[in-house]
Amino acid sequence: MAILLDEQSRVVVQGITGSEGSFHTRESVRLGTRVVAGVTPGKGGTALDGIPVYDRVGDAVERQQANVSGIYTPAAFTPDAIFEAIEAGIGLIVCMTEGIPVAEMIRVKQALKGSGARMIGPNCPGITTPGAGKVGFMPNFIHKQGNVGVVSRSGTLTYEMIWQLTGLGIGQSTSVGIGGDPIVGSGFIDIRRRRRS
Repeated sequence: MAILLDEQSRVVVQGITGSEGSFHTRESVRLGTRVVAGVTPGKGGTALDGIPVYDRVGDAVERQQANVSGIYTPAAFTPDAIFEAIEAGIGLIVCMTEGIPVAEMIRVKQALKGSGARMIGPNCPGITTPGAGKVGFMPNFIHKQGNVGVVSRSGTLTYEMIWQLTGLGIGQSTSVGIGGDPIVGSGFIDIRRRRRS
């Protein structure tokens, strides 16, 4: 029983042409994630391994029906990247970037209210649904498909918990690292409320 990220998810990667964005996009694709687009302002019209790159998130939504965003942009540009994803109608925003000032995250939280968007992070390892894909940088090899959900604040402890479950033959439905910053898009209770059949 997956939550938030499933086989219907169509991912756009904001910051796809940077070193972090390109590396983790390739890892996500290897795990089976449907990465349908990337966004890097000024690089629209190019591609990464056949994935079209656009200048704006709105273009990725319009042309590729993207409904999930993974953000790997530098901290200085990340609040604007989040606002752009919200305005484009992205339903799930997963932000791996660390170092976003608290004052900026207060603005982000205000923008999320009533927007219909759910945000994971910032400063998080992302979300993985074995058998459907991942957005973030949890290692591919630690996961096993199953029915145990994992929600954690610490990135490294998230990996350790998943790896120990897998080692015991216990698979995961969805694993979510909510992020370690003082203000995050979704807390433990928020994730628990997103359970669906």
